[in-house]
Amino acid sequence: MSDESSEEFEDDHNKLGEYDGGRNEIGERHGFGKALLPNGDIYQGTYENGKRHGSGTYRFRNGARYVGDYVQNKKHGQGTFYYPDGSKYEGTWVEDQREGYGVYTYPNGDTYDGEWLQHMRHGQGTYLYKDTGAKYKGTWENGNMNSSGQYIYANHRYEGNFVKNCPQGLGKYVFDIGCEQHGEYLKPDQVNQHLFLTYGNQ
Repeated sequence: MSDESSEEFEDDHNKLGEYDGGRNEIGERHGFGKALLPNGDIYQGTYENGKRHGSGTYRFRNGARYVGDYVQNKKHGQGTFYYPDGSKYEGTWVEDQREGYGVYTYPNGDTYDGEWLQHMRHGQGTYLYKDTGAKYKGTWENGNMNSSGQYIYANHRYEGNFVKNCPQGLGKYVFDIGCEQHGEYLKPDQVNQHLFLTYGNQ
């Protein structure tokens, strides 16, 4: 998973460290400038009344990098975050958190394309598994596949209800050869899941 802690390193005490750039009439950083912060991070971009505001690039000492919009020192608007593990998020930010629409590429090549809320996959989105080519397309809640969705494989797909990333409740398998298998996923214990009820070809 991504090194999300990288986002917590931004130094709000921007009056400290080395700075080269514009200032306002009371000496605050204002306009375009470049700052080398005491913790080793570097910010280059626009300021407004002493705070990062507008577009800029923030380079973290651990190799992470954010390129995008700021509002009052917080990532807000459109931006791309490059994580030290090689993952990347490109999309909308709200007060330092992934929120709205965005695309996340994971270190193993998997991608999630969809809606976010407070750093988590939430809303409608598609998760593509690079190794298998399979994908889940549907509803997400707090980072999990929940409610209605489709799990799409190379030659068939499952359509139905999901609970915490697993099929549960009514659903059906639809095969490319033209047949369908209807049933219900039940969860009798914490380990096993079985498909019961009816089976039919159409």
